[in-house]
Amino acid sequence: MTKLFTTLFVLAVASATAHAQAPAAPAQGPAAQAQGAAAAPGGAKSIEAKVAMCIGCHGIKGYQASFPEVYKVPMISGQSARYIAAALTAYKTGDRKHPTMRGISDTLSEQDINDIAAYYEQHGKGQTKVTDKPSREPSAPVAALLQKAACVSCHGANFSKPIDPSYPKIAGQHSDYLYVALKAYKTQNNPTVGRNNGVMGAIAQQFSNAELKAMSNYLGSLQGELVTQPENRFR
Repeated sequence: MTKLFTTLFVLAVASATAHAQAPAAPAQGPAAQAQGAAAAPGGAKSIEAKVAMCIGCHGIKGYQASFPEVYKVPMISGQSARYIAAALTAYKTGDRKHPTMRGISDTLSEQDINDIAAYYEQHGKGQTKVTDKPSREPSAPVAALLQKAACVSCHGANFSKPIDPSYPKIAGQHSDYLYVALKAYKTQNNPTVGRNNGVMGAIAQQFSNAELKAMSNYLGSLQGELVTQPENRFR
């Protein structure tokens, strides 16, 4: 019953968000192309309808979540489609625990997830170009932490070129979100908070929360490819 109420609440918020303002002129560029490609003939659900539940949090610059603590919701425009799909699937299966995201993901089919993921990979893509070298060097203590965690071995050059597309780009991501995410990998036996991932869990367990915050602050300070790209209705 709780799961049903959560899903109904999420749908109500998304509906209110999607219709809060009159539709703007059609968008141009890669996002619009992705939207057109995903909209099937015969009255099938359009990509605009599919991302309606995403816009209210991820499409507003500076928007903050309040669970499990106050932090900026992650930037997803420009993120890898494979990673976005993997994350949504993890919320759907319960490997990632977050009541709101679980309620949203439960309403999505596998096709919906793939369409949303493809849309956000193109959404705002190309606004920022990064090189293989980070835009700033870490302090010696933070460099030692990053080396111990072996972050670059998975997240790639400049922490923006993951070795596997199902891994996220993390350079320039909101530091407070990165901190909450890393702590979630340490959380165990909590019904509403936590992330089940053997690799990340083992890595996060090696560090204190203060050390996780230091790494998060550095990674968030880097220039990256991720952006918060508002939809036209929120410009």
